[in-house]
Amino acid sequence: MGEQTVVCPGTKRPGRSSDRGSGSLLAIALGAAIALVAAAVVPLYIGMAIRQRVIGAADAAALAAADVASGRIPGFPCDVASRVAAANRVSLFRCELDGSVVLVGTGTEILGVSLSAESRAGPAD
Repeated sequence: MGEQTVVCPGTKRPGRSSDRGSGSLLAIALGAAIALVAAAVVPLYIGMAIRQRVIGAADAAALAAADVASGRIPGFPCDVASRVAAANRVSLFRCELDGSVVLVGTGTEILGVSLSAESRAGPAD
């Protein structure tokens, strides 16, 4: 007659491993790690995009103010610079005229961090 194997409840069967369900835990841990990295990186990318908007607004405001200062378009240079900055959703905090050369500064705040940029425009010397 053949031998019979008796397995008591709660004991391991021969040939079975104890890592059952570890794939689920690995998937959960991997998902949590990806979410954590995304939560840290996304605000940085948003800040970089807003920084470029502030720089572009400073450039545009300086060019517009320089056009007014040179007489190409009517108005007051700093008023025009302020309108251009407002159209770009930033504030104008500096506007200085030196003849037909204009220096402007724009800025905004995101998540408690102040972002600013300055730009100069005028005729080439």
